Amino acid sequence: MSPPPVTFVPVTREVPRPHRFWDNKNRVLFASVAAFSAGDFLVTRANLANGGRELNPVTRLFTGSTPALATNFALETGSVVGISYFFHRSGHHRLERLTSVVDIGASAGAIAYGMAHR
Repeated sequence: MSPPPVTFVPVTREVPRPHRFWDNKNRVLFASVAAFSAGDFLVTRANLANGGRELNPVTRLFTGSTPALATNFALETGSVVGISYFFHRSGHHRLERLTSVVDIGASAGAIAYGMAHR
């Protein structure tokens, strides 16, 4: 007895629908990025004022003054938006959102670490 004939069925992948860059999801993500970045700035500034040391070697370059430190965190937020926009334009919509999520996680970890080591 021979096996039944093999039939091929085309598999359709669900392609993410294009969306506007400034949709509600990105607005919430970018607001969260800015809020966590501001929290990280405040905890970092307080720790530095109390004799602490910045562990991030890039941010350490900006710890000489409060305006420089604030500029660092503002540039971080702007960079996240810029990288997300690049991913959006190149059609990588999952990476577009993941960029913000990773930055939020990193800032949350930095805030928790800074609060624990006051």
